[in-house]
Amino acid sequence: MSTDVAVKIAANASKAAKAVANLTTEEKNFVLQSMANHIREATTDILAANKDEVATAVSNDTSAAMIDRLTLTEERIEAMASAIEQIIALEDPVGKARFIEQRPNGINIEKRRIALGVICMIYEARPNVTADAGALCFKAGNAVILRCGREAIQTSLAIAKAMHQALREHKLPEEVISIVPDPDRDLMLGLLKQEQYIDLVIPRGGEGLIRFVTEHSRIPVIQHYKGVCHLYIDQSADLDMALNLLLNGKVQRPGVCNALEGLLVNKHLAADFLPKVSAALSEHNVIVHACAKSLEYFNQAQLIEEDEFGQEYLAPEIAIRVVDDMDHAIAHIDRFGSQHTEVICTADQANAERFIRQVDSAVVMHNSSSRFSDGGELGLGAEIGISTSKLHAYGPMGLEALTTEKYVVTGTGQTRN
Repeated sequence: MSTDVAVKIAANASKAAKAVANLTTEEKNFVLQSMANHIREATTDILAANKDEVATAVSNDTSAAMIDRLTLTEERIEAMASAIEQIIALEDPVGKARFIEQRPNGINIEKRRIALGVICMIYEARPNVTADAGALCFKAGNAVILRCGREAIQTSLAIAKAMHQALREHKLPEEVISIVPDPDRDLMLGLLKQEQYIDLVIPRGGEGLIRFVTEHSRIPVIQHYKGVCHLYIDQSADLDMALNLLLNGKVQRPGVCNALEGLLVNKHLAADFLPKVSAALSEHNVIVHACAKSLEYFNQAQLIEEDEFGQEYLAPEIAIRVVDDMDHAIAHIDRFGSQHTEVICTADQANAERFIRQVDSAVVMHNSSSRFSDGGELGLGAEIGISTSKLHAYGPMGLEALTTEKYVVTGTGQTRN
């Protein structure tokens, strides 16, 4: 039965994708504005559904990080609607052409951007993904299948209802943005086998979910296992700047994937910098896991063993290590990082450039907070996810990452000898 339902959902989405592919940019933007308006109008209904699910999550002792992602407020709903309006303002990648060359025989070769087709989003307690993914996939000319976890299913259905209202008003099939009404795992497994209809799977959630999807999918998967982000304080760093980057990266919103999980401090700065770190993190009730060389600077830190680095805490916790130099810092990142976001704080431009070249991460930052590793902050509008695998996208994924290119060859009757 689950297989039959999965086939129906996927086939209907594939059919609906053709309707989106025929829309002009102006038509898509008009529909998107309607979606934003209807989400605002549905705020009361969305909050009511969300309140019940948050209460259930709290009673089930769900982690603070997951509850933070699950919880919606009027401000967060307005942010969802505003994000859709930001997507409207973005350039439409579909149809964008780039000339390759004219061959000696006179044929002209170009590559032109087209929609991927059908994208399946699989996510947990993140109801905002419903609006973000729905709007991004639509603007990029795709249909999307949204499979939300049971923790946020009612909230996601309420958001999707508002978006469907906009689709109906513009004579478009609701299957352009399909939401799977049943979070049953067998149904998800059935969707992962629909390679005939679905072109890409993007899971967003815990590492366990992403590994499960990757292992069972017949369809290409964009992976984002976890966000173990580091801040390296180089010998020439401005210590006031370094402290601000640390606090913003760790405590502003600790339950998200671009929050800092590791601090690496050049040994020449330890005596001056780590007492300041200790006082600041203590004020914000951050639990510190300190290496043997940094432990003495903290009153209540826990000694961390070598094999304990690389944790994604998603909480007011951080691992701290004193390193000999930048090479030591990069070696640590190579071993314990997750190719998400890495930051260097330094006044030495040569060191900054070397760090940027050598660190293998989707986003590398110099003197800026890891919290900017976000599609909206990087000018993409709402992101559909952050890829830590390199094919076909790497880093925050916006509109262009939801398209591909095809060759277009124009001639005047040439034939091949």
